[in-house]
Amino acid sequence: MLSLERAKKVKGELRVPSDKSISHRAVIFSSLARGESFIKEWLDSADTRATLSVMRALGVRVKREGKNLRVYGRGYSLSEPVDVLNAKNSGTTARLMLGVLSTQPFFSTLTGDKSLRQRPMLRVVEPLRRMGADIKGRQGGDRLPVSVVGGRLKGISFYNEKSSAQVKSSLLLAGLRAEGYTQVVEPTLSRDHTERMLSAFGAKLRREKVQEGHLVELQGFQDLEATEIVCPADPSSASFFVALAALLEGSELLLKEVLVNPTRDRFFRKLKEMGASVSYEDLRELSGEPVADLRVEYSGRLKAVEVRPEEVPSLIDELPVLAVVMALAEGTSRVTGAQELRVKESDRIRAVVENLRAMGAKVEELPDGFEIEGVERLRSGKVKTYGDHRIAMAFSVAGLTAQGQTIIDDHKCVSVSYPEFYRDLDYILVR
Repeated sequence: MLSLERAKKVKGELRVPSDKSISHRAVIFSSLARGESFIKEWLDSADTRATLSVMRALGVRVKREGKNLRVYGRGYSLSEPVDVLNAKNSGTTARLMLGVLSTQPFFSTLTGDKSLRQRPMLRVVEPLRRMGADIKGRQGGDRLPVSVVGGRLKGISFYNEKSSAQVKSSLLLAGLRAEGYTQVVEPTLSRDHTERMLSAFGAKLRREKVQEGHLVELQGFQDLEATEIVCPADPSSASFFVALAALLEGSELLLKEVLVNPTRDRFFRKLKEMGASVSYEDLRELSGEPVADLRVEYSGRLKAVEVRPEEVPSLIDELPVLAVVMALAEGTSRVTGAQELRVKESDRIRAVVENLRAMGAKVEELPDGFEIEGVERLRSGKVKTYGDHRIAMAFSVAGLTAQGQTIIDDHKCVSVSYPEFYRDLDYILVR
């Protein structure tokens, strides 16, 4: 457990850890490329270590050099694992690796921890089966563990109804070794790190807006060529500090080298819509991704805002901390179209609603989101994290704005994405 009391403000300069999505993909793509790749500023967290461990179990050699990795790619010629592959708590590892394993002509079994074994996999398994992979598992393949025998895939055209970046990425990774073309169409553009990284590794793909939404297409049997990838700072990790600076009077923060990909930065844009002072400085590009230094200054009490269904994919991970900001904003805020939150590391809709109510907020739970009437100040309480790193960090923000002592029941779960969160928090807090 961790005890938190109201902070005076936050001030200073910080570089949060590197982006988790890009760090996962950098290891996977480097492993599948031909030659030696160099990954700079790789995020070392429980989730990304799961991906690294799985790739090593498939015969990929990786050398650690401080915060960097040197990966000796094997093309798509991986080794049959001698044991079960464990994705631990990482949904990204599980779903993307299902795409990779589907290309391999050997038997493998993939599992995860108790939480991950309850998360749905059929959204990836069904299209991979259509491509020709033999995948079996619990509940018809919808729950880990699953076994995979791959190879001899055929490209398909798939409508990605939920605009899931993990589904899209898994199918594109499989499509690189499938006969013909693989197409993924999604109604709303999900995070596009896979497409950008494919291009960085030399793959050719087509992206365009179509009547049904957004199309990405690639031809099979393309080789990836080794390259250097720089992992920028994670906007999801930055969001907690941005929220604090926007909520605590007198705060001013500069967050360095933050990823501001348009499919990932809607949290910052929503805060600006609410009246927060958030600006991008020194906008530039690193490894095909837009990056900026974020300056955040307290600008008074914020206004209520609405998050519509089409906006959800670009701030899905930030919705818990946005809910905390909404609870302190003037007026009534509303989030809809976020039913995906119910199948994350916890039921995040339920966790957000329960914890905000416990801290004195007026919240209505919706099937696909929540409605929050802002209050002047939250009261202290005991936060149930449900072992979910984003709930722990979001309600740590809430606790630092509340009167009295707030208890976080399981603060150690932040190691999944941000092991040094509380150290960095202490660095910028003015008590």
